[in-house]
Amino acid sequence: MNVPEMDFKMPVGLNGFLRGVTLAGALIVAAGLMWAPQRTWSSLLLAGYFLVCLGLAGVFFVATHYAAGAAWHVAFRRVPEAMTAILPYGAGILAAVFLFGSSLYPWTAEKAHGGFQAMWLNLPFFLSRAALYLTLWFLFARAIVRRSRLQDVTRAAMDTQKNARTSILFLVVFAVTFWLASFDWLMSLTPHWYSTIFGIYNFAGMFSSGLAVMILLVIWMRRAGPLRDFVNQEHLHDLGKLLFAFSTFWMYIWFSQYMLVWYANIPEETVYYVQRQHGFWLPLFILNFLLNWVVPFVVLLPTRTKRDAGILGKAALIVLLGRWLDIYLMTQPMSSGSAPRFGLWEIGAFTGACSLFVLIFLRAMRRALPVPMGDPMLAESLHYHN
Repeated sequence: MNVPEMDFKMPVGLNGFLRGVTLAGALIVAAGLMWAPQRTWSSLLLAGYFLVCLGLAGVFFVATHYAAGAAWHVAFRRVPEAMTAILPYGAGILAAVFLFGSSLYPWTAEKAHGGFQAMWLNLPFFLSRAALYLTLWFLFARAIVRRSRLQDVTRAAMDTQKNARTSILFLVVFAVTFWLASFDWLMSLTPHWYSTIFGIYNFAGMFSSGLAVMILLVIWMRRAGPLRDFVNQEHLHDLGKLLFAFSTFWMYIWFSQYMLVWYANIPEETVYYVQRQHGFWLPLFILNFLLNWVVPFVVLLPTRTKRDAGILGKAALIVLLGRWLDIYLMTQPMSSGSAPRFGLWEIGAFTGACSLFVLIFLRAMRRALPVPMGDPMLAESLHYHN
């Protein structure tokens, strides 16, 4: 169907700038694969996982609200829907890492000694599981977003009900697959260390960073035009409350994992934290919970800051940087050794991934009306008050 473009004029040169940064990032990554392959593959793992998590946060946000029958978010629902468009690109980056950079995972070079771990951590099974996770996420996201956009034409309340059923099924599938994917893709970088709450920890980080990006995009779309007449301080206030809550939830899980490992003091469990608390890793270890919890907690505690777009946006940016650092600490120590490294190869992958996300988001926003005009709950969302 033909969908009119959204009423949004990009700043002159923005599209070209984003394409240029993305291309520069790709060229740096290509050079890095020749001159510093291990560092570059590690940086690509970080970038790909970061992008996939942003896409998953978008579909999780939409699915949760469909399943709950909530209406307050409808006015800006196109933003998290557009975030899901990054999923296949992030999946492509991860696929390249798993296929050609599998040397990041020590268990691929170790001789299997039998048992469940040897069965679970073998490359063909690992790749099959990754393909299954990514395919399921993409198909669910596509189905939910497609029906949401179709509703602009049908104006049928039944589309909302069908999406609610699809969303409930997605949430069940997501809970299992994301938990396992966190174990597979991140925890198995240190195959002899394990944590039963590692999946929940990653979920907390995934959703808090997704909320942070959503806040930044909603504020941008509100100032640029498409959402100016639809999003108000009430919506920002609730987004701020969610960011405040999930950054605190992240800290709760972070502390629970660290405290249990520290208290038990079992060598095979403490090995994960020993490296991250020595030398130049220690300042980053401390900065991690400052960015992900302390700063947003203090900033967003008053009601007025959650209703101020400027302050809320800055808090969201801090959480987003904290999430990048959190993934950095989960993925880089194994390849960086005794000291963290952040140079051309890391910068190229990170900036390229960020500019790619913005490009894909803008393209996805243009493929539908900026507001779901056919949703029967839109009126309730427009008159929403806390």
